[in-house]
Amino acid sequence: METLEFIIYPDGRVQEKVTGIIGSSCTEVTAAIEALLGQVASCEPTSEYFAQEALARQGTSAQAEVSQW
Repeated sequence: METLEFIIYPDGRVQEKVTGIIGSSCTEVTAAIEALLGQVASCEPTSEYFAQEALARQGTSAQAEVSQW
């Protein structure tokens, strides 16, 4: 399940947390919202962000092993 969680602090800062989206597509999902909220001060990718890249590398190494037969 894809979720976006927002915490709005008294000083106006907004913390956004994205879960359930694998890979870098989360940046596409949040781009419009972030543009409306203002300047992004920092970004900390989660393990889900890197999951697609890791799976792609595993598939490449598995293909290389099979092609050696």
